[in-house]
Order: sequence, then C-alpha cells, then structure tokens
Amino acid sequence: MEFCAIDVETANYSIYSICQIGIVEYKSGEIVYEWETLVNPQDYFSLKNIEIHGIHAKIVADAPTFPQIYKDLLQLLQGKTVVSHTHFDRISVSRAIAYHDLQQIECTWLDSTRIVRRTWPQFARRGYALKNVCDFLEYKFSHHNALADAKAAGYIVNTACLKTGITIDEWVTRVNNTSGTYRQDGYSSPASDSG
Repeated sequence: MEFCAIDVETANYSIYSICQIGIVEYKSGEIVYEWETLVNPQDYFSLKNIEIHGIHAKIVADAPTFPQIYKDLLQLLQGKTVVSHTHFDRISVSRAIAYHDLQQIECTWLDSTRIVRRTWPQFARRGYALKNVCDFLEYKFSHHNALADAKAAGYIVNTACLKTGITIDEWVTRVNNTSGTYRQDGYSSPASDSG
C-alpha cells in the first residue's frame, strides 16, 4: 500500500499563491519519507490567511519560489497516487503549475474526504473536515501546518484502509469512478459523489 499525502497553505485568496507545502510518502501504512518547504509566492499575504497558518511575507522572504521547487514536486509526485483532504490542494498545485507555465504532474489524485464519507456513516454528508475527523480518530496534530496536515490525511487513509480492508488502488477506483471527469487544470465537471 503505497501513496503520498500532500497539503498546501496559501498566502491569499488566489488558490495558486502557495506559501508552504508538505508531502509524506507512505509504504505499508508507515511513513518512509517526509518533505516540507516554505514557498515565496511572490504575492501579498491576506490577514485572514496569516491568521489561519501564521505564515507571512517576512517568513518566506528567503524561501524558494514555486518554479524553484517544481523539480522536487515532480520527483515526489510523478506517477504516484497522491492523497489530499478535499480537492483544494489538488487544484492549488495544478493552478500554481499552470500559473508558472510548467508542465502538469501526471499522478493519480485521491480525495481522502471521499474515503471518510464512505468509511464512517456519521461523516457521509457533513462534518468531514480534517480536524473534525482527526478528533474523532483521536489523532493529535498541529492543524494548518502543511506537513502536519499531510500526515493527518495519510493517517486517515491508512485507518480507513485497515477498517474497511479496502486497498489504496481499490479506493482510487471507488471514489474516482463518478459521472464527472477530472481535467488537467484541476477542475471537474459536475459529478455525483454518491458512489
């Protein structure tokens, strides 16, 4: 059972304004590699976003830009199953790649909220935010830190796999087999999430 989990934080309302990325690689339910970096978005920081994650312009002043860390992302994600909790991180990465005129990374995205909604009946329709699910699973973490959030998403997926006996590959088939299709730019056409 191999996959990567990713989380990003953004500087402002522009979804491509990534200021922090965390990635964790899992094999057989265990973390085998973790990577995190601050990113200089070369953009402004909104007060609301700063209140959420505590990152501001001075903190990232000497951090690499997104194009400078792109090769790392490519090496970590290309050809892998990549878990994110909601579609936000998937779209954010895709938009940042497009914004900087880079080549999209070919990987299989897996939304852990869709796994949560199928594994625990109380989250089928609502309440499946990352912190809420982690509270339910009694998993402690530092919310809105990209690496900690990526680890939390990975923990949720591993726990769901153990509970259900469903593998990562089977989850990919189950949750991505909807009437909508995902495009390279991160948008999806209207689709039911009832499968």
